[in-house]
Formats: sequence, C-alpha cells, structure tokens
Amino acid sequence: MSDVIVVEALVKHYGDVRAVDGVSFAVRRGEVFGILGPNGAGKTTALECIEGLTAPTSGRATVLGLDSQRDALKMKEQIGVQLQASAYFNYLKLREILELFGRFYRLRVDADALLAKVGLQEKANTVVNKLSGGQQQRFSIAATLVNDPQVIFLDEPTTGLDPQARHNLWEFIQRIHKEGRTIVLTTHYMEEAQALCDRVAIMDRGRIVALDSPDALVRNLESPYEVRFTVSGAAGATALASLPGVRGVREEGAGAFTLHTADTAETLPALLAWAAHHGARLVKLEVTAATLEDVFLKLTGRALRE
Repeated sequence: MSDVIVVEALVKHYGDVRAVDGVSFAVRRGEVFGILGPNGAGKTTALECIEGLTAPTSGRATVLGLDSQRDALKMKEQIGVQLQASAYFNYLKLREILELFGRFYRLRVDADALLAKVGLQEKANTVVNKLSGGQQQRFSIAATLVNDPQVIFLDEPTTGLDPQARHNLWEFIQRIHKEGRTIVLTTHYMEEAQALCDRVAIMDRGRIVALDSPDALVRNLESPYEVRFTVSGAAGATALASLPGVRGVREEGAGAFTLHTADTAETLPALLAWAAHHGARLVKLEVTAATLEDVFLKLTGRALRE
C-alpha cells in the first residue's frame, strides 16, 4: 500500500508559539487517518500546512507526490478540503454554489449528483443558512467533492452537531471512503476516531505522542480493561491484587471493586474462583475496555476535550 501523504519534520511557529513542533508521519492510500487531540494541540495548523494553505516554518509535506508548497496549485486540483469553519454566498442556492465551485477545476462532478450523494437533492434550490447544522456539514463535504478528489481533508467535521447528526455524518464519511478515497480528518472526539479511523496520530502541544490503529493503542496500555463488580461479602479482598492479569485494585466502597487488568480471559475465571472460595456472591459484574481517552490521559495526563 503506497503512501499518498508524507510529512517530514513539519514545524510551524507563530512568534514564540510552536504550534507544530517537528511532526512526521505518512498516510497510506485508501485509509482513513485521524489526527486526534485537544483544542490547541496543533491539529488544524498541521493540516493547513499539508493542504498548502499555510507555509511551514520548516519541514515539508507531499500529497500524491506533489510538494504542498512548491506544487500547491497542481496538488489542489486533486484534493478536497473541508475547513473547520466555512462561509458561502448568502443568496446563492446549493446547486448554484456547487456549479460555481466546479468551474474552478478542470475535472468536476455534476452538482445535482453531488446533492443526491449527500441526501440534499430536495434542498437544491435552498440557501445554506436555511439548512440545519447537520445538513450544512453534509453540504460542506459535498463542496469538497466537486473536483472528484483522490484525497479529502476534513477538519473537525462534526463539531457542534447533536449525536444523531454526528452519527449520520459518520455514515456518510464511511460511504465516500468506500469509493476508494483517502481521508484525513482531525477531531477531539475519541469515539469518532475509533468509529472511523484505520490509524490515528495523537497530538499534544504540537507534537505527535503516539501513532497506531485505535485498537493497538488501547491494547498497548498496561491495563486495557476494567472489571467492575460488587460482592455480598468482601472477605479475602486483599487477594484480589494477586489474581492473574490484575495490575491494580480500587475499592469503591460497600463491597464494590474495580480491577485493572491486562487479560480478562485470565482474570475473570480467577475472580469467579476467588468468589466461590470465599463464599462471596457476585451481585454485579461488568467488563469495560479502555478507550483512546484513556490512552491520551496515560500519555499526557490531560483530557482530550480541554
């Protein structure tokens, strides 16, 4: 699988602020690649440098083999970009906006076909400010597709949407990905990255602190699972820390415990045997897998949504 985006030692300063601080990564053809991190981590700035919208202080990025600065015009013919905030003509209808944008490119897609793709064909003669938030985001993505791009950049595409609209947009992103496009998106929603991305780069303070598939990042935690349970009798609770796979025990009170474990297949049978041995009846048992939020907290000590 070839790399369609290569980023090498990318740095961007704004005065004394190092918004992007030596970022390097590659994006494979046909994957959904996420850049994950809290607000102010440098996600948008890095994306703007890769898209050719901002000149880096140092380092370089190539997209489809084209330098994002030296070959910016040629590169932009082959990519689609959805900015974090978009502004459209107030009095032009959706069809008219797409037709206008299409004229900027040699290769373009029919406006009505694009509106049908995003489920807005019935809104073709409506202006943008009459659309709901979710519809506006879908139209914004439709606008990135006017030149039938091979690579699409989406900057926090679901920020501000309600849960239903967010999930609807996830489904649409998955559909356009299945058409063979490479997608790069930034987000500070860990569940969005887990739902959509083949791999994610976690950014903090301008640097990439981890890069892998969401599942691999979670598995690499020392204790990727929590086993929560309540028992009718807590005799022998000191032995819980020695159960196979257990890396930590937290007593929640009133016979409730949380075990941090590296291997639930080892820990659960041992826990049941412990309960039987001590005559303790398990009233409640719940197994929870760690998330990217836990990964980020482990790496940085901060929450993703700061």
